[in-house]
Amino acid sequence: MLETFQKEIELYESNAELLKVLAHPVRLCIVKGLIERGPSNVSTMYTGLNMPQSTISQHLAKLKSAKIVSSERKGLEIYYKVENETIIQLVRVLLG
Repeated sequence: MLETFQKEIELYESNAELLKVLAHPVRLCIVKGLIERGPSNVSTMYTGLNMPQSTISQHLAKLKSAKIVSSERKGLEIYYKVENETIIQLVRVLLG
């Protein structure tokens, strides 16, 4: 029984870390945009969000570190996407 509680706590801690990363409005906006529009590069995102490219890149680094987004290089551009079905469902529940 104690082992079951420990596993649950580990799961809750992991989920809490994901929620912390998603708690920033810009990161939530980036993730929602990637879910709705599909893979995008930083240039497309910073134009749409009207923010400096460096700011978007910093947020993407945090999202990638948390495994919320993944990236794929195509030529000189890096495209980001959300593949984690749990994150997709969570964002859809939160933001419709």
